[in-house]
Amino acid sequence: MTAIRGIIFDKDGTLFDFGATWETWAHGFLLRLTNGDRSRAKRIGLDIGYDTTRRRFDRDSVVIAGTPDEVAAALRSHFGDLDHAAVLDLINDEAKEAPQSEATPLQPLLQRFRDDGIALGVATNDAVEPALTHLRAAGVETFFDFIAGFDSGYGAKPAPGQLQAFCSATGLPPESVIMVGDSLHDLHAGDAAGMRRVGVLTGLADEDTLRPFADAVLPHIGHLPDWIAGQREGLPKP
Repeated sequence: MTAIRGIIFDKDGTLFDFGATWETWAHGFLLRLTNGDRSRAKRIGLDIGYDTTRRRFDRDSVVIAGTPDEVAAALRSHFGDLDHAAVLDLINDEAKEAPQSEATPLQPLLQRFRDDGIALGVATNDAVEPALTHLRAAGVETFFDFIAGFDSGYGAKPAPGQLQAFCSATGLPPESVIMVGDSLHDLHAGDAAGMRRVGVLTGLADEDTLRPFADAVLPHIGHLPDWIAGQREGLPKP
């Protein structure tokens, strides 16, 4: 088995806890969009798989694994005075303001990986500008060798383009990289790229959903160092 030399992370639901971040933010976002009209906010929420009464996303919501472009398309019919580009700009501007809840303390974890000589990347279906804003706010942008969003020119997951671009940027073969994510889009992208895959339970998908497509399913990314150490134990001694 090839030693692990790179990790590429999904962002929402992986580096940051999805429910604690986006389910709280979405309620306020819909109310802002509708000037406080709760009935209209509820109707709009249903079109993106969000229940304003429970303040929860459905597991198949377009927001979970989809791109902002797809979310804008789902919202477009509710805003006849705005074209698609304007709705997309609104979503991206609002997303930048979403306070992120770290799945585990990120700085010491990422520093540990860097100290071990592991290259790090982010592949998100978010737009790259909100993604950079979130990573900067957490003080972790500089830990990453590569950061891509759906609009970076490599496509969106589950296609493997972002992951392949990470390998090109770092010079690493895909078999030495693990893709870490909370959704099937992440795991399918990792499989298509020829990487090992680790699912985490800080999104909305449960273990039964992720397990058939992952080499491991962990409670959160803080468990990765121990899992990686276990992989190394299985390597032949030099």
